[in-house]
Amino acid sequence: MVLWIILPIALSLVSFIGTWSVYGLAFSNEHVCSLSDWEGGNVCTGDNSTGCCRVPTISSSGTLLPENSLFTATINAASILFLLFCIFHHAHVMEKHTCHSMLSKFALVFGAVASMGAFAAGNCNPGYLSLLHYFGAATSFICICFYTILLTVLTKKCVLTGYEKVLYPFRITSTVIQAIVTLCYLILFPQSDYFYVHLAAIFEWMISANLELFEFSYAVEFYFFSSFMLSNLLNKREEEKPLMMTMP
Repeated sequence: MVLWIILPIALSLVSFIGTWSVYGLAFSNEHVCSLSDWEGGNVCTGDNSTGCCRVPTISSSGTLLPENSLFTATINAASILFLLFCIFHHAHVMEKHTCHSMLSKFALVFGAVASMGAFAAGNCNPGYLSLLHYFGAATSFICICFYTILLTVLTKKCVLTGYEKVLYPFRITSTVIQAIVTLCYLILFPQSDYFYVHLAAIFEWMISANLELFEFSYAVEFYFFSSFMLSNLLNKREEEKPLMMTMP
């Protein structure tokens, strides 16, 4: 059913439009510095939180009101859509290539954990529950790396659309970028020097944009998806049910 392509497209657009709207709102209220400001002359330091701006990470953009409400709504919506995306993709693999079911199940686990980590990060304000927020965000980023790797491997092994020769090179490039940028972000974010923290913020926005493109590419797979595939996750296939022989 063609309408299923709405899911990956909606997931990408909600994440993209939502996060950049949050940043735009935070920047207009002077709550975060500009992404082009590499000097950080007016950045908040220590206990000083008035008359200054925060490093423009995705999280800091959604710390203060009124953008905090939009940030939470965006992350919650994206987390739920991402979880559905993971489940539906697993259903597609199970229908077409059951021989790779174990690999797909591992991917589903990483995707579900990533979704829960993002949900925790979105609902734990970094200004008040920073430990829970950053733990959820770090868990989500790391699990998403493994998820994209496993989905790229499945793209190579499973013919779901007939366009894998085009999709696989794109996804392997996207996966390599995701892994490298995530590693750089995790190394630079804890640094104290503003330049490195600002660079980490740039990497975080790159992680988000790259993931959105990766998810968008799955509109091709979801074009070939059907509700029948999803029902197979809830019901046993007819050939898997035990044969009942009645004796005369």
